Amino acid sequence: MPSLTNHLYQFGEFTLDAQSRVLKRAGATAPLTPKAFDTLLLLVQNAGRIVSKDELMKTVWPDSFVEESNLTQTIFMVRKALDETSDRRYILTVQGQGYRFLAPVTDSANEAQERVAPAAPADAGSIVETPSSSRTPSARGWRWVVIASAAVAFVLIVGITLWLWHSRRGTAQPAVKIMLAVLPFENFTGDPGQDYFSDGLTEEMISQLGDLDPAHLGVIARTSVMHYKHSQESIPQIGRELGVQYVIEGSVRRDSERVRITAQLIQVKDQSHVWAREYDRDLGHLLELQGEIAREVANEIELSLGERPRIETAQEAAARPPGTQSYEAYDLYLKGRYLWNKRTAEGFRQAVDYFQQAIDKDPNYAQAYAGLADTYGLLSTWYLGPQNELMPKARAAALRALQLEEGLAEAHTSLALVEENYDYDWAGAEKEFRRAIQLNPQYATTHQWYAEFLSWQGRFDEAFAESSQAQQLDPLSLIIASDHAVILYRSRQYESALNQCRSALQLDPTYDHARDLMIPSNLQLGRFDDAIDEINRWASHGEGPWLWAWEAAVYGRSGRAARAHGALAKLEQVASSRPDRYATLLVAYSGTGQKERVLDLLERAYADHSNAVVEIKVNPIYDPIRGDPRFRDLLRRLRLDR
Repeated sequence: MPSLTNHLYQFGEFTLDAQSRVLKRAGATAPLTPKAFDTLLLLVQNAGRIVSKDELMKTVWPDSFVEESNLTQTIFMVRKALDETSDRRYILTVQGQGYRFLAPVTDSANEAQERVAPAAPADAGSIVETPSSSRTPSARGWRWVVIASAAVAFVLIVGITLWLWHSRRGTAQPAVKIMLAVLPFENFTGDPGQDYFSDGLTEEMISQLGDLDPAHLGVIARTSVMHYKHSQESIPQIGRELGVQYVIEGSVRRDSERVRITAQLIQVKDQSHVWAREYDRDLGHLLELQGEIAREVANEIELSLGERPRIETAQEAAARPPGTQSYEAYDLYLKGRYLWNKRTAEGFRQAVDYFQQAIDKDPNYAQAYAGLADTYGLLSTWYLGPQNELMPKARAAALRALQLEEGLAEAHTSLALVEENYDYDWAGAEKEFRRAIQLNPQYATTHQWYAEFLSWQGRFDEAFAESSQAQQLDPLSLIIASDHAVILYRSRQYESALNQCRSALQLDPTYDHARDLMIPSNLQLGRFDDAIDEINRWASHGEGPWLWAWEAAVYGRSGRAARAHGALAKLEQVASSRPDRYATLLVAYSGTGQKERVLDLLERAYADHSNAVVEIKVNPIYDPIRGDPRFRDLLRRLRLDR
């Protein structure tokens, strides 16, 4: 680990306290995971010097083997905490080597206010080693330091100038991978009922382009780009909000037999139209048309990269079979995905019907089986039906999809959801998540669900890295943002969890799920009035089992026994017949201090394969019973005692 001596490192608005392990900005604490803190501390202590990736990984993860992607995501989290922008950089990525901390750093813990590193502007590339002695030099010593520094600076400036001149004669290589957003294709059919078709085409283009070259081309997920459907935001604004260099705009006109698609590739920085095309085809050729558009876009992006090696997988990915040769099956699949993405009970049920119809049209359509698996899985984990009926159906659909197409990342992710939530098979689920990421590192849902999986085991550094990756791929997704807040809550970072919920509400003030998540954090902080305020907001939209569960917990913890028992009585009247009975009653009984009933209910939930028990290792509501032998034995049987 980096040295934890009593030093206060200051740079810009930030103070890094090595002993207390706190990063503050203008007096306010900036949230950092332990590994992100260690990474920042090592960079700050070596400010001005390139710290190799190998040194960072060996120092921050000394007792475990981790992949370089862990470091990349940790650096991303540090940059996010520092609120980096293109105009304010703290960390420079040195391609093929490592990272260098750019800002001037002072150590204010010692009375001498020892200087750690001088300023290192991003375009200068200067490297200045930290002095090995803290003694104040004599006047003669300072003179020689100034002369030597001037000489070194002169040599560096000349060298860097020559390097820049030579590099400009060649092709500039981008420091990070190109990020692209496929904006929602406009539905110009004149029939709003055809939105599923234009939205489905958008999703398919995202999927195909995401397959081209994940190492060098990143594609923003559907959830985030759909925010711009029918919006008036400018291209520069969209580019800033999504962090992309290019966008694709398009439109669809469709009649009973033909479809006309227009698409254009736009560079964000100057809004120049790099490429534009119009396609007029029979509907029966739509599947081939998507591959054609993907190939042309890939070629144009490749040209924008200059002499970068060719996107090797572009032709293969774009020419890959679409999964079905039946346009009718594909049409039904698009309708199913459109409804699945609504994330509503009715949308899920209609999606099941459309995916099944697609399978009836083409029994070998792997994507349709994966869609069916996704839908059954979420119906179960969202407590919208009996888990013992839905999870076996999800497993069967996922396995059939993999039998037809082993390389389908969505099916591996769906199978992982079953194995963690129903089988409690952590090793099997992790194997499926890793396989899905290997197949499609751009699939944000895999990173989101894998982060949740890791958090249940208390592997929070890894969980935050995966959650951050999901946010990078899908920056405007409300469910990914709120899931990140849940992980913060489980790791006992209650203030940060509340801030994350507020950030989600800035994206959508009507997103009640984020408000609901503020209740448990306020409860753990002892802010009962704030928790009750959120409950009252919830109650203004109607009552129900989850509201009564949290009313019982908050009123019980705050000493208002009568209100707590009144809410519990309402819950108990309806809970026995509901799929969410274990989850809601566990909240209520925990909040009212009924330890034996909590333990009995956990045993029943475990025997019934309920996913209500998967988070018991990390959920703060179970802290009062962690020492109970029955609780420890349940953790052992769940293989969560490690």
